[in-house]
Amino acid sequence: MFFEITSGGLLGIEGIKVTVEIDVSNGLPTFNIVGLPDTAIKESKERVRSSLINKGFGFPPKRITINLSPSNLKKQGTFYDLPIAVGILSYLDVINRENVKNYAFLGELSLDGVIKPINGVLPMALALKEIGIKNLVVPIENAHEISFLEDINVYSPKDITELVNFINQDIAISPIKFKQEAKEEDYLDMIDVIGQSMAKKACAIAAAGFHNMLLIGPPGSGKSMLAKRLPGIMPSLDEEESLEVSKIYSVAGLLQNSLIKQRPFASPHASASEASLIGGGSTPRPGAVSLAHKGVLFLDEMPEFNRKVLEALRQPLEDKEVTISRVHGSIKFPASFLLVGAMNPCPCGYYKSNLKACKCTPNQIKQYQSKISGPLLDRIDLFVSVEALKEHELINRKKEISSKDLKDMVLRAFDVMERRFKNSRTRFNSEMTEEEIDMYCILDESAKKVLSSAIANLNLTGRSYARLLKVSRTVADMNNSEYIKPEHVSLALQFRPNTSGILL
Repeated sequence: MFFEITSGGLLGIEGIKVTVEIDVSNGLPTFNIVGLPDTAIKESKERVRSSLINKGFGFPPKRITINLSPSNLKKQGTFYDLPIAVGILSYLDVINRENVKNYAFLGELSLDGVIKPINGVLPMALALKEIGIKNLVVPIENAHEISFLEDINVYSPKDITELVNFINQDIAISPIKFKQEAKEEDYLDMIDVIGQSMAKKACAIAAAGFHNMLLIGPPGSGKSMLAKRLPGIMPSLDEEESLEVSKIYSVAGLLQNSLIKQRPFASPHASASEASLIGGGSTPRPGAVSLAHKGVLFLDEMPEFNRKVLEALRQPLEDKEVTISRVHGSIKFPASFLLVGAMNPCPCGYYKSNLKACKCTPNQIKQYQSKISGPLLDRIDLFVSVEALKEHELINRKKEISSKDLKDMVLRAFDVMERRFKNSRTRFNSEMTEEEIDMYCILDESAKKVLSSAIANLNLTGRSYARLLKVSRTVADMNNSEYIKPEHVSLALQFRPNTSGILL
């Protein structure tokens, strides 16, 4: 006998429909799963067999073949346990075969028949909704991810027995609905950071134009405090961005609420491996660069990261996505993030500090800073000195600029960029193409002189020159200026490294 059960699958962060085909025939008792299953799916045989026997439904001593269609795509995960079990229950005539056709099923089974949570429910539910599926059975722990979706009913029985009774209409289970409540954004405020007016200005420029930034200063100067407050001065995610970020977190098993509205902030430890930063694993999962998509990736103590791990950032910084290749194909994860690094200027941490005398030789300083390669530094727009505060600055605190004040400046620039790039794939000034730089980075005569002098003195590469223009354009946008003026170029130049081979 042949049965078809509707389920879902994942390709990166996108969901697809997967049809679980079950054939039960006479012959030696075997249980085979085909259709490019991974190890977790192959192990499904034992979970399904044990759960059905332990719930008292029994298991047919027949030749059972399961095909996961489309068969040419690699299938991964444990969410086929439930549809496979439903197919076998259909053969046993325990469950109403006609009613089963009205549902799609996703879920892992424990050995005692309890339906357990899985990753990636949101993108799979969206894909199934696209093709007209109206009823979806998922684990109760995953229901919050999709219950806000319109035109789809979400049901979450606790185990196989309750599922059978529900499909047979012996009991009623109400569709789960969580109302999307507009929560007040909970961000750390820049007002908590004492002083550092230039560094705060740099943070606003970085947030406005999505310019990568490196904070350099002695221990305790406030580098981490500044970085952690960056998401609070960025605009909230729009609906499309929110859905995309939420899908990433769903695939990673980290989606706590129905949709993520706040800009994400990811801060991997300096001991992080390449797979945890970029993504990967036998079953590819999003790394920190994807978890920071549309938000901030903060690398504290940047020189302490493995050189190979840092070099792996170059591809996602350019392509805005990560490609993970495997034997059966490649998977792409989005990775459009604002990179913020922090580092001490030297091994002892006090080069050019007003707190302590530096004990490092010039050679040690250069060697320490060279742990970040030239090509990676060339992808950073803003080099920001975060000086330790003097005693009188700590005691006589002035009124600090708040995140709201900085966010107003950022929103001003966002509005300008939205109008500028409305017919383009570009979203931020940092993403401008050469053609767009020529079109939009228009300098007045005085600004041209300042820029010419900078080119002569700083030995700028072509990429550095383009990045300087992009930063100047962002500063101009924050000041509602159509043209780039000398003061805009001058401010952008303050965040360039010097030419001595030492960053500051």
